Amino acid sequence: MNRSFWLKKAFKFVFFATLFVGLAGFATMSLWNWLMPMIFHLPLLNFWQALGLLVLSRILTGGFGRGGQGGWARGRAWKRQMQQRMEAFSPADRERFRQQMRSRCAGSWGRPATSTEAPAAPAA
Repeated sequence: MNRSFWLKKAFKFVFFATLFVGLAGFATMSLWNWLMPMIFHLPLLNFWQALGLLVLSRILTGGFGRGGQGGWARGRAWKRQMQQRMEAFSPADRERFRQQMRSRCAGSWGRPATSTEAPAAPAA
């Protein structure tokens, strides 16, 4: 393989990547400008704003990793991995882990803190 072959291959890649990004930006801009102002009374986007919207949506939904799983699939894989780890614990270790997590997360996410102490008797 000579140098001109790789140079042509690189040129083709850059050309088609630029063409794809341009078409994706144009499609996003066209769809946004066709639907969003009428439905939600949002402003029109120019081409660069549409590209920024594409980049932002890609960041929020899965990052720029090569292939692999998207954001939701990674969450399911994490949950499955945690279930496997919990199954490997002995019942005593599992309960100790749950107690530690309850003490660390007590009162957060709108859950009331649970206390193990008996409530004090009301003063008369």
